[in-house]
Amino acid sequence: MSSEKVTIIGGGLAGSEAAWQLARRGVSVRLFEMRPLKLTPAHQTGKLAELVCSNSLRSKELTSAVGLLKEEMRRLGSLIMEAALASEVPAGKALAVDRERFAEYITRRLEDLSEIEIVRKEVREIPSQGVVIVATGPLTSEALAESLRRYTGEEYFHFYDAIAPIVYADSLDWSKVFKADRYSTEEGAYVNCPLSKEEYERLVEALLEAEKVPLKDFEKPRYFEGCLPIEVMAERGRETLRFGPMKPVGLIDPRTGKEPYAVVQLRPENREGTLYNLVGFQTKLKYPEQERVFRMIPGLEKAEFARYGSIHRNSFVCAPKVLKPTLQLKKEPRIFLAGQLTGVEGYVESTAMGLLAGLNAVRLKKGRPLVVPPPETAHGALVHYLVSADPKHFQPMNINWGLFPPLKIKGKRKTKRERYRLMAERALARLSEWLEEIGEALRFTE
Repeated sequence: MSSEKVTIIGGGLAGSEAAWQLARRGVSVRLFEMRPLKLTPAHQTGKLAELVCSNSLRSKELTSAVGLLKEEMRRLGSLIMEAALASEVPAGKALAVDRERFAEYITRRLEDLSEIEIVRKEVREIPSQGVVIVATGPLTSEALAESLRRYTGEEYFHFYDAIAPIVYADSLDWSKVFKADRYSTEEGAYVNCPLSKEEYERLVEALLEAEKVPLKDFEKPRYFEGCLPIEVMAERGRETLRFGPMKPVGLIDPRTGKEPYAVVQLRPENREGTLYNLVGFQTKLKYPEQERVFRMIPGLEKAEFARYGSIHRNSFVCAPKVLKPTLQLKKEPRIFLAGQLTGVEGYVESTAMGLLAGLNAVRLKKGRPLVVPPPETAHGALVHYLVSADPKHFQPMNINWGLFPPLKIKGKRKTKRERYRLMAERALARLSEWLEEIGEALRFTE
């Protein structure tokens, strides 16, 4: 491998975003992606930036932390955000995409850049020379993980992400469901399956009794709290699901004029509305059990599954011990980490770390000072968490308002929504200032 080009290992969201940021700034890239020559347990195609767990990039609202993060990425010239807006499907206040169009858009854009060489090959060893970005994601191979261990001197941690099932729209019983977004008075994008108390209790009982896919001897279940398997949530208490993914608040069944006892929400998976994702129903149930149990949900009695739920490993480093705020390894600064390997959780957060790794790799190649976003920004808040968290209890983290510096407010007490709006305004203003300071504003903001 040549040391002249920046080597990026992994063509997922983070690797694709890093490659884009480098190439747009005139730095040549060699992007390695092993698919389709070698597939992972979660991926199905060889396209770059293939989404596997969900087609949702979560809230679009600036009063949500993830909505702010997406807006910051857009202002930083993110390819992933560009692709998301070009392939968006209706999903209420969330930004959801058509998976195939999304991956095709990104693959085509990167293939068209002369600065990027895409190599379809598995990398089992981190190159010994040159600038490298490791963005191999939650399914990093054991060989590459071992190579990374040698550079970090730290062991990996593992937890297990679960994938929700997808059903065909034409297999739903539309007479038993209704379309609505939470708290909206108009028909929305989500399909809602209302359950009575008796139906809910039968479903919980079935989840508790259903046969699960057993973990292998060497696997220790360590789930991320934001993506627990539905049956694991049910094990925490009979009412847990009613206060989690099956909460009925803000949803009125038009047939009764009342709020159901519980609700299962289905989110459109593509623009055509032919596929629906069972929101929050990540699972490790065996496939026949998924059909039996999930068909107990009103409206899904004859549901046909386009994809069953499954479970996969997620790998990440103990960032407070091994990473600099610039996303470089402390022991080997020519190597950057990006994506979920850094210890962030979620598509948007992973992409954001790819963006920052790409930006700093450019600066390292050009002999310029490396940069760290201000902590008032969503990017900076995430980075601050990664490098300052307690290493003894370090866990992957989604972006959330709790990671931001407190907002100093004078006068009348603000509502939570008003505080979040002010924090978003502060973040975007600080981002603009920072971009000017590092000489990026004119090229990549509108």
